[in-house]
Amino acid sequence: MKRILITGAAGFLGSHLCDRFIKEDYHVIAMDNLITGDLRNLEHLFKLENFEFYHHDVTNFVHIPGKLDYILHFASPASPIDYLKIPIQTLKVGALGTHNLLGLAKEKKARILIASTSEIYGDPLVHPQTEAYYGNVNTIGPRGVYDEAKRFMESITMAYHRFHGVETRIVRIFNTYGPRMRLNDGRVIPAFIGQALRGEDLTVFGDGSQTRSFCYVDDEIEGIYRLLLSDYSLPVNIGNPHEITIKDFAEEIVKLTGTDQKIIYKPLPKDDPMQRQPDISKAKALLGWEPKVSRADGMKMTYDYFKSLPDEELYKKDHKDFKSYNRK
Repeated sequence: MKRILITGAAGFLGSHLCDRFIKEDYHVIAMDNLITGDLRNLEHLFKLENFEFYHHDVTNFVHIPGKLDYILHFASPASPIDYLKIPIQTLKVGALGTHNLLGLAKEKKARILIASTSEIYGDPLVHPQTEAYYGNVNTIGPRGVYDEAKRFMESITMAYHRFHGVETRIVRIFNTYGPRMRLNDGRVIPAFIGQALRGEDLTVFGDGSQTRSFCYVDDEIEGIYRLLLSDYSLPVNIGNPHEITIKDFAEEIVKLTGTDQKIIYKPLPKDDPMQRQPDISKAKALLGWEPKVSRADGMKMTYDYFKSLPDEELYKKDHKDFKSYNRK
């Protein structure tokens, strides 16, 4: 049985990755410091013999006894609300955490896949975004703590690949959605659905002309799985290329939820990208991958999940107190 370490395992994507590799008969070692992750995302796996959980912060030394075949590094705050509240920890998990896990991969002779992001493209001047585009990022802006952490992840990963011969994979993840997203994490879909369920007006930042491309989680996981098992070491975009404006998407949410909320407009946050659309030509050619789930079907499943949450989740304003993490 192959053994895989998944960091950020109690988060949205991490927990779905645990499910996928359990399904594929791997021994899954899950790791999370639970800053933004939630053990409820994993509780259905704790009874399994081929699953174990480590409560650990990867910015500290990481030790896993025994052999290790694969590492998936998904530990990182992923929403603006989180990384603006814990900017130092966001930088540390991208830098120190990635360094620690690359060292572990070198020691164990394991293949490692790191989770990069479309945010490395910044506010792009090229559309759609191809893997060859270097990006347009404000290194000292408030979003720079996340953007630059991910860009550094890519750089050190390629350095370990070229200098130490570590088998590495890099996935650039575009906007992904589905069950287990945190309702109040500030990202577009949970923000809109949360407002609709609470009977609040939907908040659009700017004039709503900025675009996003939303990929359902099952499609995203399939792309990541194929990339891990591929022979390609350079970055690959995994996302849905069907682009929509935020204004049009807000109108879709109103129709989906059957509510009559208004759409209100607020100033656009600094450095918020105006366009986001992946070019997935490389994923199609190398992996035989493209998304299968339509936005209508994916959004219905996601809305049904959010509707099933208890009221305390619906009205909870914050995930937890982040102050202690910023003192580290």
